[in-house]
Amino acid sequence: MHRILMVEDDRNFRKTLTSLLASRFPSLSIEEAGDGQEALEKVKGFSPHLIFMDIKLPGENGLSLTKKIKGLYPQIVVVILTGHDLPEYKEAAYQSGANHFASKHASSARDILGLVESILIDL
Repeated sequence: MHRILMVEDDRNFRKTLTSLLASRFPSLSIEEAGDGQEALEKVKGFSPHLIFMDIKLPGENGLSLTKKIKGLYPQIVVVILTGHDLPEYKEAAYQSGANHFASKHASSARDILGLVESILIDL
């Protein structure tokens, strides 16, 4: 069973994305975190295969959190999913160790589901 962690401070967006993935991939185990500290605790206890990471989070930002997580657990696939669809954010995401970058505004549900499907095939 594949495990996904949603790290997103916007509760409504987090729940919507979780519901979307659960409806398409019912065998997934999905946990949620609303801030960096909670995310680190969930990574240690839940051992996700895939993390959706927002950039703007309470406390630690998603880029530094990604760098920290990838340093400890390089096998975890991290997708930066943010509303900040700018080239400098994309570059910073990859420099932080993210495997993928997606825009909340430019990515459709179909795009996100396709990305998850392609990632799960490779796990």
